[in-house]
Amino acid sequence: MARKRWNELSPTAKGAIIGVAAVDAGLRVWAVSDLASRSKEEVNGPKIAWSTGLAVVNSAGILPLVYLLRGRRPRLGAGPEAVAG
Repeated sequence: MARKRWNELSPTAKGAIIGVAAVDAGLRVWAVSDLASRSKEEVNGPKIAWSTGLAVVNSAGILPLVYLLRGRRPRLGAGPEAVAG
C-alpha cells in the first residue's frame, strides 16, 4: 500500500492526526514536567531512562500515559497526615 501525502488525506484523517498529536504533546509536557519535579526515590526506574524515552520515543501518547500511571511513586511526605496539617 502506497503512503498518502498530507494533501491526499481526507479532512477527517487530518483532524484525527492533529488530535492525536495534540494529546500526545500535552501528555508529554505533563509527564516531563512531573518527572522533573520528582526526586529519584519518587520514580519507578531510572529518571534518565524515563526522560530519554519521553524525549525520543514517538508513541502517540502511550509512553507518557505509562509513566503517569505506572512510573511514579507517591510523593514523599504527601500522605494523609501531611495534608491534614
